[in-house]
Amino acid sequence: MPSARDKKPARDDSAARRAMSLSTWFAVGTGVLGVVLITWPDLLTVGAPWVQLALGVITLVLAFRARSIGSRSVNDYDGRLSLLAAILGFITLFFAGAAAFNVLLSLGS
Repeated sequence: MPSARDKKPARDDSAARRAMSLSTWFAVGTGVLGVVLITWPDLLTVGAPWVQLALGVITLVLAFRARSIGSRSVNDYDGRLSLLAAILGFITLFFAGAAAFNVLLSLGS
């Protein structure tokens, strides 16, 4: 007896595939940029932790948006690249948050 899943039409949408692909690659790009700025913080002299925090948040938003679109609307979605971007976003947020906390502590005392 065929299941109800077999009767559903293919849920692959080219616009969703394009949005997922763009979100994934922009997330990977911002994640790599965030990790580069954490590795070499002297590239940005003023406001480096705050730029890094913003890059981390943007990376996470785009990575999870790509995963959401991909899992809902793309048939053969493989989320490894967006997962890599999310990991880069978490790394960026972790280290940039520590740097921003140290800046705030130095301002307070």
